[in-house]
Amino acid sequence: MKKVLIADDDAHIRTLLRTVLTQEGYRVVEARDGDEAAARLAESPVDLAILDVMMPGRSGLDLCTDIRASYDIPVILLTAREQLTDKEAGYAHGTDDYITKPFEPRELLFRMNALFRRYSLASSEKIRLNRLTVDRKNHEVTDGDAVLLLPLKEFELLAQLAEYPGRLFERGELIRLVWGADYEGDERTVDVHIKRLRQRFADYGDEFAIRTVRGIGYKLEVARK
Repeated sequence: MKKVLIADDDAHIRTLLRTVLTQEGYRVVEARDGDEAAARLAESPVDLAILDVMMPGRSGLDLCTDIRASYDIPVILLTAREQLTDKEAGYAHGTDDYITKPFEPRELLFRMNALFRRYSLASSEKIRLNRLTVDRKNHEVTDGDAVLLLPLKEFELLAQLAEYPGRLFERGELIRLVWGADYEGDERTVDVHIKRLRQRFADYGDEFAIRTVRGIGYKLEVARK
């Protein structure tokens, strides 16, 4: 049974989500603010977090950043604001999805299921990009019997993006995940490596594409066959 964290200072929202999710077979952990949510995460792991953006103490954005640094779980942000700048801020802090209040509970369930499928794909050692396979264990990309050799950092960057197809990664996050927190270079390193990957896989545009989200970062999209 999957466990879901709900962090929202609105008791009505927590009650609604608790009712809907328990009916669907989820276990629910609740928090009234970001600090309490962080404590709940430290006490026991969860499979997905639903966070209100505006909460007392630690905001949903800050908590999302903390989760990205320490946990490998899907995150959905809830907000009463629909401006594009607010959504940009959410994705820049590492959220996987973004839902505006008021929302239909069934839509939330659909999005949760999609995220669980995406993260389930990432749990395997081999990631499929249609006819291409990214083998994280052997650090190689294959097309059938053909092996495509990549420099280490290019491979690690491709694998990081391919683990979570459709998820937007900001440049700073990719630096931390691929090059490490102590890396002293700047974020343009990511741009250079993305350019090289695009050139290297120029003939595989029908299999996947690395998209640029201006001012934020990159995401990998797998072509539907």
